[in-house]
Amino acid sequence: MALKATGAALGDPKTYQISPNIKRYTLMDLGFVKTKNGNFQLERALDPNSPFTQANKLKITFKADLSGFQMDTTTANGLKAINIFKSEQTKDNVEQYQYLIDNLIEREVLAIN
Repeated sequence: MALKATGAALGDPKTYQISPNIKRYTLMDLGFVKTKNGNFQLERALDPNSPFTQANKLKITFKADLSGFQMDTTTANGLKAINIFKSEQTKDNVEQYQYLIDNLIEREVLAIN
């Protein structure tokens, strides 16, 4: 997994970069979990009706030193990256995705590139 300073989910027309004001405790407040190798990872369901159903996910991983990140929209099991922007059937997923990204921008974790 290549963690870079900028990134976007598959099909997202916008690219994002790491905010210069990012803080570790903000990541923890937002629900990021520290992995075995020290990275910070967030997985959120993109179902707007229930966060507990098996639905497509937003998966974001930050390097331990916060110098790089990767973001993907994946299938429910998290194994395959998918493009939620190309189908009318996933418009609710896109709306939930935008809500989550806007929250990360507001909390100064990400910035629009």
